[in-house]
Amino acid sequence: MVSVIKRDNYFQRLINKKENGLIKVITGIRRCGKSFLLFNLFYDHLLENGVDKDHIITIALDDDLYIKYREPDELSKYIRNKIIDSKMYYVLIDEVQYAISKKELKHSEEIKLYNVLNGLLRLRNVDIYVTGSNSRMLTKDVLTAFRGRSDEVKVFPLSFKEYYGFVGGDRALVYEDYALYGGMPLVLSKKTEAEKVDYLKSLFTEVYFKDIIERYNIELPDVLNELTDDLCLSIGSLTNAYKIANTLNSIKKIKISSVTIANYLEYLIESFLFSNAKRYDVKGKKYFEYPSKYYCTDIGLRNARLNFRQQEETHIMENIIYNELLSRGYLVDVGVIEIVETKEGHKTKKQCEIDFVVNKGTKKYYIQSALNVSDPDKFQTEIRPLKKTNDFFKRILITKTSMKPWTDDDGILRLGLYDFLLNEDSLEQ
Repeated sequence: MVSVIKRDNYFQRLINKKENGLIKVITGIRRCGKSFLLFNLFYDHLLENGVDKDHIITIALDDDLYIKYREPDELSKYIRNKIIDSKMYYVLIDEVQYAISKKELKHSEEIKLYNVLNGLLRLRNVDIYVTGSNSRMLTKDVLTAFRGRSDEVKVFPLSFKEYYGFVGGDRALVYEDYALYGGMPLVLSKKTEAEKVDYLKSLFTEVYFKDIIERYNIELPDVLNELTDDLCLSIGSLTNAYKIANTLNSIKKIKISSVTIANYLEYLIESFLFSNAKRYDVKGKKYFEYPSKYYCTDIGLRNARLNFRQQEETHIMENIIYNELLSRGYLVDVGVIEIVETKEGHKTKKQCEIDFVVNKGTKKYYIQSALNVSDPDKFQTEIRPLKKTNDFFKRILITKTSMKPWTDDDGILRLGLYDFLLNEDSLEQ
């Protein structure tokens, strides 16, 4: 019997949204498990709950067998011809961006697809689910065009909890493996280190970059490569398009404008390869326009991109914590807090950083990520900005330890990394 990696959170979200009158749009980086979630886990759920097979209409638009139905009118005819009674039909469409013109992503084509899906909803006995990845069409245009008729489910690579639940064993050892190879589901099917490395490297060249270059008509693929390398090298560091352009000009001798870099950054984000955290003034309650921090959606992809050369534990841990917070549905910013110090009668102002300002609804948390705080000076450096927030929101310090959660004399919740990653309610302790 083949073991299945449980994706319980996403699976439950789909079930909760079933028959809600909206188009369920499942987004995420390619190969992160969207199709398996919809066409295996959710499909089996429908069958187990009494839905007949002929009332589940599946269309994989990235499969040549369905190439005809990439044309929205043909897609509409195909689906409508299968609806022959008043019972509920479940329409599952994989990689729906193929139903949009690849050449120019014309607005008329976007509206045509919208009209097809929206028209199906008017039948009232149709429940629609679509997946899409690596496309501006899915992340922006369609979600905008649906005008409140869509409901997005964002899928991420395996969290450490999902990874550990499948692998089991010593959590510290499993974490080291996870921090090296990341959470792309198919990595777990690879038997050797060489197979894992080759698979992760090929995703960049054979899947992600080909899709970006084709969809956005990239004229300078070498620049895209250099930019990607730079972002992978500098995870957790502040940067912006102007700084990156200057670096490429001075070090790599590549003449490129900051406008082009800004566009390429946007493409990488829209393709779910990276995400960015903006800087937020904690006391002034406003955002800074730049610089920002960029994080890799999967740490294994990042490591493979750099040929596993740059294994800086602190930044890798920070990236993993950031991705975990996003997968739990939090909004995550980088906190900036101004601290005034008096030394020898002179006042000085210094900007200090809080790694993450985390929001969900009315809840807010301040989180510092630190590999080790056994050194007293290091500990004081980490907690100083937390102590200066001057509000009542929870302050948390996450360190790479196995300690049980506890709150210190400064009111700061101290969490061990493994407890944080394996307990989704850990921030509430």
